[in-house]
Amino acid sequence: MIDIVSNLDFTPFLLSFKLATVTTFILFMLSVPLAWFLSQTNSKIKPFLEALTALPIVLPPSVLGFYLLVALSQNSPIGNFFKENFDIELVFSFFGIVVASCFYSLPFMVQPLQNGFESLNKNMLEASYISGKSRFETLLKVALPNIKPALLTATIITFAHTIGEFGVVLMVGGNIPDETKVASVAIYEMVEIMDYSTAHIYSAIMVCISFVVLLGVYTFNANSNKMVNR
Repeated sequence: MIDIVSNLDFTPFLLSFKLATVTTFILFMLSVPLAWFLSQTNSKIKPFLEALTALPIVLPPSVLGFYLLVALSQNSPIGNFFKENFDIELVFSFFGIVVASCFYSLPFMVQPLQNGFESLNKNMLEASYISGKSRFETLLKVALPNIKPALLTATIITFAHTIGEFGVVLMVGGNIPDETKVASVAIYEMVEIMDYSTAHIYSAIMVCISFVVLLGVYTFNANSNKMVNR
């Protein structure tokens, strides 16, 4: 067992953490204004946007991955544009799996943020508007500081979900060492070649990471609720 552990390649885990970090950062920047808009609007398009945002939760990863593969390939306008103007290939590359992960993990960032914004005291927001603050200032100085548990939950769950992604990443990125071979893909490869010892260790590491992340979220939320109820 010691020999197996000492010979393990931990590059897939480093790549998974890199992917999760970049994806979480991008989604946070995109999801805060989207979640704020969804929480404040009464527009008729709100249900449509909510359904579109939540679609990756119910859509099979292979379906989403297939359409992203088609949309991002060099034969598509998007893929061709990035290749010709920036020399960036959107499929079978790290950049490509970042794009795919942003689509797949979007609801895990948006929904907790939206729930957090919707739980805010409306009188507090109205007071901010009456005092002359714009919607952007209200979001930045009033709303965000008062939904810290939702911010933490959204960030950590998105990060953890991205680490565990498999189907979409495999479809768009393939299995390229040091480029797209993340931990979940590495486990699949070990099972394919019947290297169950390595697959067990990789899987155990993933289980531990997931458990620690969830334990941290629930512990923080429990402590936050105690502080609020005091």
